Amino acid sequence: DTSAQYVVDRLDVHYQPGHINATQSETMFADGKYLAVGCKFSKDRFLPVGPLHAENEQLVDISGEKMILVHEHPVRPEPHDFIMFKRDLVSPKKVYSHDEFPHAVLDAKDTGVFREGNKVTVKITSLAPTFAPREFTIQRGDEVTIILTNLDRIEDLGHGFAIPDYDINFIVNPQETASVSFVADKPGVFWCYCTHFCHALHM
Repeated sequence: DTSAQYVVDRLDVHYQPGHINATQSETMFADGKYLAVGCKFSKDRFLPVGPLHAENEQLVDISGEKMILVHEHPVRPEPHDFIMFKRDLVSPKKVYSHDEFPHAVLDAKDTGVFREGNKVTVKITSLAPTFAPREFTIQRGDEVTIILTNLDRIEDLGHGFAIPDYDINFIVNPQETASVSFVADKPGVFWCYCTHFCHALHM
């Protein structure tokens, strides 16, 4: 159709767009309602909080005859891809299943320190707001593996585990098990913290 208008409207976006995507464009049900624009720089749009500035994402209504900028917000640098889709396409898992984790510790009575020579496994459970065991002792030079199982069954009730002096910090979501290994090469007493608070900083 030689009479078709290939360019029907123009809209200035903020600065140097790197990626665009329309609503549901990666599904069979593209609807032509909104266009997201990933701008590479924010250039004084948002308050800088350090040497690396936020980038700027803009949402454009493309459903009518004229495009309308309806929203923008800062994001961490270099989000290289994004999609927009209706929420009914997603049915996320609410909690994990212990069956997914072969090393899950299913009962607080199974926790503790288990030694084979200098290889030590520390099995811990968390059930808000407590951890078991609350403390453990190992020897300098031990190769330590900590296995932590979250026994909570409530959605979004995650527990953190951190030993700052060993640069350890991870989270277990409800019914999830995670582990970390390190060499205990420093003598002393080291605090372990829950960094994902359901209660005051504890452990």
